Amino acid sequence: MLTGFKHLHSSNRYVLLALLLIVIVTSFMKWQGKKEYTKQDDKFNLLAFIFTHVQLLIGIVLFFTSSRVVLKGLDMSDKYDRFFTIEHTLGMLIAIVLITIGRIKGKKIIDSVKRHKLTFWYFFIALVIMIASIPWPFRGFGNEWM
Repeated sequence: MLTGFKHLHSSNRYVLLALLLIVIVTSFMKWQGKKEYTKQDDKFNLLAFIFTHVQLLIGIVLFFTSSRVVLKGLDMSDKYDRFFTIEHTLGMLIAIVLITIGRIKGKKIIDSVKRHKLTFWYFFIALVIMIASIPWPFRGFGNEWM
């Protein structure tokens, strides 16, 4: 079962990254073009919000059950232990908070241009933090893309 959660957590990241890119690109284009905020914009924003929180829940399960996370006897000089226990977890939590705040604050804004601008910046900063916090194989933290 733990293997299934690992694969789900790894594969879900691609769906989440795609949704974030869609929200960021459309928000930027509509902000710059001074376009209306549509129901479709809200649906993609909501989907990104939902997938982010599903990823969080799967991550919490993995955090407390995986051997990759060291809750006792953390060796900060071991880059692998430090990354999965501190850097990945903290970076993703910050990104999730930014997406959540961006979604909640955005719903309160009536002006479409301001809403697109706010959505763009919160989701863009969250995406940058997420990309920096993902254990990509080329960074030496994983040996597979899934």
